[in-house]
Amino acid sequence: MTNADLIARYDGRVPRYTSYPTAPHFSEAVSGATYLRWLGELSPATPLSLYLHVPFCERLCLYCGCTTSVVRLEAPRRAYAELLKSELRMVAAALGHRARVTQIHWGGGTPTSLPVDSLMQIMALIRDLFTVPDDAEVAIEIDPTALATQQLVALGEIGLNRASIGVQDFDPAVQRAIGRVQPFDITQACALALREIDVPSLNLDLIYGLPRQTIDGVIRTARQALELGADRIAVFGYAHVPWMKRHQRLINEADLPDANARFAQRAAIAKVLESEGNYLPVGLDHYARPDDSLARAMTSGQLHRGFQGYTTDAAPALIGIGASSIGCLPQGYAQNAPTAVAYAAAIEAGRPAIVRGIELSAEDRLRAEVIERIMCDLHADLGAVAAAHGADPAPLLAAANGLKRFENDALVQFDGTRIDVTEAGRPFVRNVAALFDAYLAPAEAGPRHAGAI
Repeated sequence: MTNADLIARYDGRVPRYTSYPTAPHFSEAVSGATYLRWLGELSPATPLSLYLHVPFCERLCLYCGCTTSVVRLEAPRRAYAELLKSELRMVAAALGHRARVTQIHWGGGTPTSLPVDSLMQIMALIRDLFTVPDDAEVAIEIDPTALATQQLVALGEIGLNRASIGVQDFDPAVQRAIGRVQPFDITQACALALREIDVPSLNLDLIYGLPRQTIDGVIRTARQALELGADRIAVFGYAHVPWMKRHQRLINEADLPDANARFAQRAAIAKVLESEGNYLPVGLDHYARPDDSLARAMTSGQLHRGFQGYTTDAAPALIGIGASSIGCLPQGYAQNAPTAVAYAAAIEAGRPAIVRGIELSAEDRLRAEVIERIMCDLHADLGAVAAAHGADPAPLLAAANGLKRFENDALVQFDGTRIDVTEAGRPFVRNVAALFDAYLAPAEAGPRHAGAI
């Protein structure tokens, strides 16, 4: 079967599985009161990771699917920083103990859009409220075109040890089409500056499927990315969802590559990274140097997948701070109000900003582990997972009946209990994982999710 045949068969709309159940199935049944109770139930021995969302940017990139807006004035950014502090104090009080934090991730938007002193004060507060060991990961997402010298100095002072640079594509025509002009020399200077302040780990984000992208263009971008010496490179497929992100309507859909072109672009980037850069493929869309902790986690079966993609974070509780952020606790998921205005109203009133979520059932946890292992390891032993959960494997084995067509297409191997996704099946791993999604109805092949390819 040709690639075109496979694409025609499998390019439906399926979740990215950065959580299970996925966000469309969250509801108002989980409230602020629920969240406070969940926090209070956490054992003092439970390590945490923190995700802080900053929903501001200097410019609006047309491809962006994040919750953000253009805010150039300092006053609202400074006010938002104070809200983050208030929420951190609220969480610490609800926990009732000094929790250990193993990872801190700043996302957005553009986290460095916060005033420098505000950023440093928040990090100081985190260290005051929680125990942050010296080996904790402190990561931040960076727009190289909006990073001033004073911000760079501050990043060094807060103990940053992982930086993620958004690249997307270096072709000027593509950059103009997506509203993100970012010359290579600016990106290179940013990478060098981060190394000079002793940031030991550097991530890059690339995107395929953007308007005006070509095979030759993405190959050039991948080779330029190699020059930056990143430890990890994420290669995401552009999710064109203008019904959800209205600014994407400004993209000329006639300039978008079709599914076959997207598949070829993905393969071309992978070939450069693996054969010329010696990166190892990690899961669906990440690449890492063999000595990077992500590659080691993959090799040892300790890789995880969360809202920031593939991660080494093994903390059983992720605390989301800021507008739209999602927390993942052993009891379930809880999401803050999506807009900065609604978030501010809740925090200023002294209450959690949680507006929706979902409490996990035993079956949810069972299926979540199967889906995570498929997405991370490209294999899962259904019998072993069921046994570890003390569960009947029958529902999983029933779902596995859908594997037959994947077997026929040489995308998976299945011996009756163990699933192994082949290398040819890697681009379709989301489709395989979707077989075990009890919430995914046929109607969801519509606009809730991005295309699989």
